[in-house]
This record gives sequence, C-alpha cells and structure tokens, in this order.
Amino acid sequence: MTTSQRMRSTGLWALRIGVAVLCLLPFYWLANVSLSTPSAVYKIPVDYFPKPAVIDNFRAVFETRQFPRNIWNSFVVASLTTLLTLGLGAPAAYALARLKVHRKELVMALFLGIAIFPAIGMVGPLYMAMARLGLINRYPALVLPYTLTSLPLAVWILTHYFSTLPGSLEDAALVDGCSPGSAFLRVILPVSTPGLFTSAALIFIFAWNEFLFALIMTSTPESRTVPVALALFAGLHELPWGTIAAATLVSIVPVLVLVAVFQRQIVEGLTAGTQK
Repeated sequence: MTTSQRMRSTGLWALRIGVAVLCLLPFYWLANVSLSTPSAVYKIPVDYFPKPAVIDNFRAVFETRQFPRNIWNSFVVASLTTLLTLGLGAPAAYALARLKVHRKELVMALFLGIAIFPAIGMVGPLYMAMARLGLINRYPALVLPYTLTSLPLAVWILTHYFSTLPGSLEDAALVDGCSPGSAFLRVILPVSTPGLFTSAALIFIFAWNEFLFALIMTSTPESRTVPVALALFAGLHELPWGTIAAATLVSIVPVLVLVAVFQRQIVEGLTAGTQK
C-alpha cells in the first residue's frame, strides 16, 4: 500500500469514526442525564459522567403502570399498522411490478406524491371520520391513518424490489401447477424477505415515532402512545429532565432491537437492484 493510499484509508476511517461519534452523542447524553440527580442536571460546569450515578429516574418511569401502558399501545399500533400495510401493499406492488399497467410511471408518481403529502392536511377530515365512527381513543383511530400514510411508500419500495426478481420464478411455479396467486404466496413472498423486512422496519419505526395523529386521536392517558406520553411528561412548574431522558431511552430500546435483529435483511432490501 502506497503512502497516498494509507493516507486515504486513514482519512476514511477518521471520517467514519467522526460520523459514528456524532450519531452516538445524543444517546450518550440521554444516558448521562437519565443517571444524574435533578441537581446534577443543572450543574455548572457540566459533569460528563454522572457523580453519583442513580437509577431513580428509571424507577420513576415504572412506578406507575401508565408509561408501560403507553409503550404497549405504541407496540400494538405499530405492529398492526405494519401487518395491515404489508398485507395490502405487497399484492398491489406485485401487480404493478408484473402486470402491464397503463401509465405505470404516472401511477408510481401518484403513490410517491401521496407518500409526501403533509399529514397536517389530513388530520382534520380523518379526526371527524374517526369521531363519527366512535373510534377516538381506540387502536383503529391510529392504525387506519398510519396505514393510509405508509401504504404508498410500502408499495413504492416493494414494486421496485419485485421488479428485480426474475420472471422465471413464476414461470417455474406455473409449470409445477401453481396458480398466479399461489405462485405469489409460495414462491415470490419467501424470496422477497429482504424487501418485506425493509418495508416492515420503515413502517414500524414511522408508526412508533408518529406524533401528530397520536396527539389528536387520543385524549386519555390510557390510550396515548409513547411520543405523546413523553411530550406530556413536563409538569406545570417543573421539567423533570432526568425522568424524560430515562423514558426516552426506554422507548428507544424496541426500535434498536428490531434494527439489530433484522439488520442483514434490511440492508439487503435497501441495496436490492443496485448491482447488476
């Protein structure tokens, strides 16, 4: 390796380490504040490591059943949204990828336009519809709007992924006696796990983090999701930063576990079709 190559490699590693530090810095600061006493949070100069480290903030988060209930609400809503979106989006994406659809580019552009449509423009009509149906403070009041907003993106991602699969897969299945629907279920879906996992991860994270619909569609403490519960942690005359930081760390754990477990499938789905 020449000197210039070593310098280039060293520079790339320094850049990677710098980016990693910037990405991990918020998590470090959350951990620092969550393990600090209330007085230490406002201490000047700042203690970069809590002295002493306490778990009182985590204990305060779980003293009542309220926040665990909020975490459960977020998990149920995100899981149902993911299942419903994939159940509707995968067949639609497969049809767009395989069938000769008239003006397919226009259809795909329409899906993309719906995906980037601002949620604030939909929240009013959707709230009125949910209120008339008596679904406010119930899971469907969040699952249905989340599915509506995430479905176009799922169709967009899966259509491009299904387009990378060779048509010989369906031909072989049809020769073996499968119907088109059976070929999709038994052949295409099993080999499409990277694309499905990628879409599922993005949908789950979106539903887990969504705030606007959750704030409007829920009005009772028992029906709120994690983002709304975190926003309402602040009291009238105090701001418990330690408890907020501890609750934020707890709420991050499910998403981190999801990404860690399915990291390989997500990367495969995101890079599908980039190498030919």
